[in-house]
Amino acid sequence: MLELLTRSFEASTILVLAALGELISQRAGVLNVGLEGLMLFGGTLAFITAQSTGSYILGVLAGLAVGGFLGLAHGFFSITLRGDQVVSGMGLWILSFGLTTYIGSPYTGPLGMERIQTPFGLSPFVYLAVILVAAAWLLVFRTGPGLAIRSSGENPSAAEVSGINVAAIRYLCVTFGGMLAGLSGATYTLSYNPVWNYNFLGGWGFTSLALVFFSMWNPWILLAGASMFAAMWQLSLSPELVLPGILSRYIWRTLPFVTTIVILSIISTPWFRTRWGLARPEALGRPYAKE
Repeated sequence: MLELLTRSFEASTILVLAALGELISQRAGVLNVGLEGLMLFGGTLAFITAQSTGSYILGVLAGLAVGGFLGLAHGFFSITLRGDQVVSGMGLWILSFGLTTYIGSPYTGPLGMERIQTPFGLSPFVYLAVILVAAAWLLVFRTGPGLAIRSSGENPSAAEVSGINVAAIRYLCVTFGGMLAGLSGATYTLSYNPVWNYNFLGGWGFTSLALVFFSMWNPWILLAGASMFAAMWQLSLSPELVLPGILSRYIWRTLPFVTTIVILSIISTPWFRTRWGLARPEALGRPYAKE
């Protein structure tokens, strides 16, 4: 049971890091549906770098760097060129899927490095994720820069008139979001499951994207949603630890994704928006041209 909880915390960390970066980006008005692609690239480069150098730190830095670069590239297409953000994000995902398969193929297999040991047997990324959630909440809701971020995502024209450089804010947020996505991928390949294979995420990036909408753009709700999904995922891998002999393992595997679809369907209804005030940024996904 303790192992189930430990693995659940570690799995939730991957989702939290990627989704938290996307939450900040979306708060500024930029949508990146190619989140999984950034995670794939970050995880692959982190794995290759760590295996080649024997250094976890260099691996993490590689994940951060490639994630930030891809986030910046998405910003260029979405902010400077004012292209369709969905098309740009999907392009990044397709590119990442193909390139990581090619680049990572020679490194297929286990990382071959001793696991990082921390108190309570948890990965250090778990503690980092909780700290980042608290910091993100304070930034978005309790600081002047957070107000500028929210203004850029709600009404960029009014924000520009008030002296906020919307393009700069959006570039910073989408780059930061890319860095966290790269870190999320690095967390997967260096800690959670240190074995590289093509498409190793299997849809976790899209789950992270869904969690942003589920969270109503609130970091604490995001943490709770990621923890719930991760617990269901780990339970689906080893249901006999809690509910032995009940249903097939393959049915358990569908439970986290079915639950995600049901929740997203509920929060998309007009009833939910009216009753709970869904906090979707008004200008999310819309290009902005300074007048």
